[in-house]
Amino acid sequence: MEKIAFLFPGQGSQYIGMTKSLSDRYEIARQTFEEANDILGFALDRLCFDGSLADLGKIENSLVALLVTSVVSFRVYMQQIGIAPQFCAGHSLGEFSALTCSGALRFADAVKIVHLRGKLAREMADKGIGAMTIIDGIQSEVIAAECARQSTPEQPVAISCYNSANQAAISGTQEAVSKVEERILELGGQVTPLFDNAPFHCPLMQSAADQLRAELQKYQFYYIKWPVIANITGLPYENQDKIVETLSAQLVRPVQWQKTMHFLQKYGITLAVELGVKNVLSALIKTETKGINGLSFDQKEDRQALFDFFAHNELYRKHVPTVITKCLAIAVATPNTNWNNDEYHQGITEPYRRIKAMQEELEEKEIQPSVAQMQEALEMLRSVFNTKKVPLLEQIEWYQQIFDETATNYLFRDFEMPVPVAEKDSYSS
Repeated sequence: MEKIAFLFPGQGSQYIGMTKSLSDRYEIARQTFEEANDILGFALDRLCFDGSLADLGKIENSLVALLVTSVVSFRVYMQQIGIAPQFCAGHSLGEFSALTCSGALRFADAVKIVHLRGKLAREMADKGIGAMTIIDGIQSEVIAAECARQSTPEQPVAISCYNSANQAAISGTQEAVSKVEERILELGGQVTPLFDNAPFHCPLMQSAADQLRAELQKYQFYYIKWPVIANITGLPYENQDKIVETLSAQLVRPVQWQKTMHFLQKYGITLAVELGVKNVLSALIKTETKGINGLSFDQKEDRQALFDFFAHNELYRKHVPTVITKCLAIAVATPNTNWNNDEYHQGITEPYRRIKAMQEELEEKEIQPSVAQMQEALEMLRSVFNTKKVPLLEQIEWYQQIFDETATNYLFRDFEMPVPVAEKDSYSS
């Protein structure tokens, strides 16, 4: 039986027309773009589908575009295939996508955070101090030695991404990076400078990392459903409490993608599905990691291969929960701390029975719930939560899980989440 990992691409994968085929075919893809458009205040879908490559390639646009297209691919995959992974991993910017799709970060919040990350990178690029280059055909040990030879406190340069045995990225000041590039060319390697770019994953980004940390501290993070491998360690997050520091540190510490691939290999992953655009990561893991097949959801042939495999393999059963079934399960799963019989009957038993009757009717008619029915079930669940005296932060996590796992975030963007007491107090002050 396949063990699956989801991979999410980073900067450089963007192209005009990315995920347009999914948007043309699937309503959920269009709704995801609409949600992002509303948050950003501009038509990201038009930029991705019909804009100029120069505009799309700007850091402040490309990073958020890559996040959104990865979430589009993820939502279509889960709706159409629905087979969950054992692990998730994203390269650089892709780590934000991985955390979002694993439920740790709300999509709306991720869009805002990544848009800011792009603006911070733009500010750094505009200073003209730093540079970043991809190096191919030279082992990382040799690259590291050349960086150490050229680097000084005033002109630092170091490996910023360990991508594979024969590919790495370096970042540092323009002068130091140029010296390493010259030496690599002499050694027979290839260099691909990333023009108009920030020197990601090196200490020159410390100011941006500090600003990003301050922004991240404003957001709520949730339980990570599927383990996400952190770039800076090549190991899974222990819990959501590590997200702020890890994502901040990612701007100044190198991406350990080789370690990530070796981790997936060690834990028996056999299929890596790249959710996003192009096939850089799936091709890399296929060629660099023995025993793991890589397929890209962005590639028509690969996508069809995934559909065919899961459709014809009896070991896999697509299970896509609905808002109604999730509300039923959560109403039972949450512990009760209210022992007043009258309140229990009115606030828990009766709402549960109403949700259950609704689900039975849907099953009998073999139809999906309407938005009105989903809204009613959510309000019944709210009654259960309040009567059981479930903590408000826990309620928020449950609601977020419902919307994530049923891919209905776009339907309930205006859903009234519980507001913890501390936040209520701050609003009234």
